[in-house]
Amino acid sequence: MQFLLDANVLIDAARDYYPFEMVPEFWAWLAYNGSIGNVKVPLEMYEEVCDGNDRLAEWLRDPVVKAALLLDEEVEPGMVSHAAAEGYARDLTDAEVIAVGRDPFLIAYALVDRDGRCVVTTEAARPSAKRQNRRVPDVCKGFGVECCNTFEMTRRLGFSTSWRTPTVS
Repeated sequence: MQFLLDANVLIDAARDYYPFEMVPEFWAWLAYNGSIGNVKVPLEMYEEVCDGNDRLAEWLRDPVVKAALLLDEEVEPGMVSHAAAEGYARDLTDAEVIAVGRDPFLIAYALVDRDGRCVVTTEAARPSAKRQNRRVPDVCKGFGVECCNTFEMTRRLGFSTSWRTPTVS
């Protein structure tokens, strides 16, 4: 399973759960899992985080980290349109499109391989939400795309603070 990270996963991890100075193992683990293809960040989410001037943006811009985590794939524009129209609404206004943001891109990448990809987000489901207020987990569910939160991903991939980067011989 390949886990595709929403920007909020990285932002919330750095701010709330795994600050760089307190849990550096998380960031090494994340980069390693990116390098072996388990975890990837689509370009649109990557750009969203890299727009900042904080420690997280600096870390992501490191060439080794970027090479490990950035999903090396172009999104299919038709899939993005499909994700927006069927996941949110066919007639979104310009203001609603701005409110939806880059989420349809994330979902479009997952739609390429529904059985082999899982969207990771910190958004909580809110099935009653409509149009631009829909949440990623609810849109994923409607498309039959697996979705989980950061903690589920770390459990499934075996993260622990005793984790060490494997040595290559």
